[in-house]
Amino acid sequence: MQISEIIIGGDTPGIEWRVPVLRFKGSDAKAPSVYIQAALHADELPGTAVSHFLCERLREAEADGDILGDVTIVPQANPIGAAQSHFGELQGRFDLASRTNFNRDFPLVALGERDSLLENLQGQTAVNRLKRTLLHMALGAELVLDLHCDDESVQYAYIDEAFWPEAADLAAALKMEAVFLSDGESTAFEEAVGYAFKRQGGEKLAQVPGRLAVTLELRGRRDVYPQMAKEDADGLWRFLAARGAVRDASVELPRFDGPALPLDNIAMVRALEPGTVLFHKDVGERVEAGDLLATIVTRPGMADGTVEIRAELAGLIATRSSDRSVRRGGDLMKIACGARARSDRKPGTLED
Repeated sequence: MQISEIIIGGDTPGIEWRVPVLRFKGSDAKAPSVYIQAALHADELPGTAVSHFLCERLREAEADGDILGDVTIVPQANPIGAAQSHFGELQGRFDLASRTNFNRDFPLVALGERDSLLENLQGQTAVNRLKRTLLHMALGAELVLDLHCDDESVQYAYIDEAFWPEAADLAAALKMEAVFLSDGESTAFEEAVGYAFKRQGGEKLAQVPGRLAVTLELRGRRDVYPQMAKEDADGLWRFLAARGAVRDASVELPRFDGPALPLDNIAMVRALEPGTVLFHKDVGERVEAGDLLATIVTRPGMADGTVEIRAELAGLIATRSSDRSVRRGGDLMKIACGARARSDRKPGTLED
């Protein structure tokens, strides 16, 4: 395993950020190359734990000569966000200086323009230098996995329709409970990679065989446990073996039989009033139209002091908010529905 560091100079004197990069050299030039990063949202740590155990497996494979394709892993991709503590709480999703989500505003370039990402870096802010450097590394690989997590959540993924259904092997390897088929119209990291992969020279490609850019949501923010992380690392190993990036003849993937749904089928359940949330349903449960999802206590102690939130469509509760105090319009759940849940969604991500 080769270890190096990306050094990002800070925007104030005396500050710099270091990003460790772990590389495993492959022995087969025809095998697919892999890039995996975790904790781009610095307060989302399941992916960091999974990366730790995956590297254990890869070191063993390296010793046995079983690494076929080059594998690059960045276990903690965002030291800038990791340093943002506000009144004792880590604030790793948004850059406090620019108020921008760390997983937005990645440059959209064609694959042949990859090296332009590193031009004139000194004129960029530290966050933009970090984003451009990470994206440049990722575009040197064929299989790109960005490890995230939701708040409270089942395991699912955002996968551009251009990589589906070929990417069903990843869903099967990790035993995902759902796949959200995205439209590739945002500036998130995974979609910036997909943008480049679909523009390899000439017209935009509708399908990109042999390549993949995906955001993996490794359950919820607090789902950081050794056995769970080891099992997910084993799932990633199975995927790498199935794609020929590592050698393991024992791997046989089952067929993925979970739901793979367009983003228009994801019902965003929001609070009608502010107050204290009492959930009646948990993540992973299936609900029918009309089922009671949550009660919001808007006026404690009053006979008419509650508001009920009910499911409009049947589906799988994919995510749930961990916050039990909600503002008006705040997100409560995402429900993956078998039918179209909305017609007003703008292209891009489901939330900021």
